[in-house]
Amino acid sequence: MTGSRQILRNQVLCVLLAVLPFSVRGFPDGAPVDACVKPRPNQPYHGQARSQPSETLPYILTASSNEYGPGSKITVSIRGDIFRGFFLQARDVATGSWVGTWEEAPNTKGLPECAAITHADNKDKLQATIVWSAPRDSPGGQVYFT
Repeated sequence: MTGSRQILRNQVLCVLLAVLPFSVRGFPDGAPVDACVKPRPNQPYHGQARSQPSETLPYILTASSNEYGPGSKITVSIRGDIFRGFFLQARDVATGSWVGTWEEAPNTKGLPECAAITHADNKDKLQATIVWSAPRDSPGGQVYFT
């Protein structure tokens, strides 16, 4: 009996491992605020901002400019293979801190806690175009989007 129990357990495990990837779900209505990366240690948010080599990215991120002045607007687009979600964050080049706000568009949701915007539905997308606004009280500078 012990041998047949082991075989049965292994078969159940194989079935679970085969089915599990199909049952994994993301965030269909946008990334939670926990997706923000805190600039200070010992905060409740997780992770660190890590770049991926651009040649391995499955999408293209373009911005109409990388320089901003007080209250200026920059259009940012994501294009690529079909995707369902995104999380964009704006950071000042000189300080690395979050900067500005996003203009919410249909099917997007802003995360002002960290100058980010995310998807608000899980429909297939080929492109997303969003407008970022620089702070009105800022002297300006350079910005990058991640």
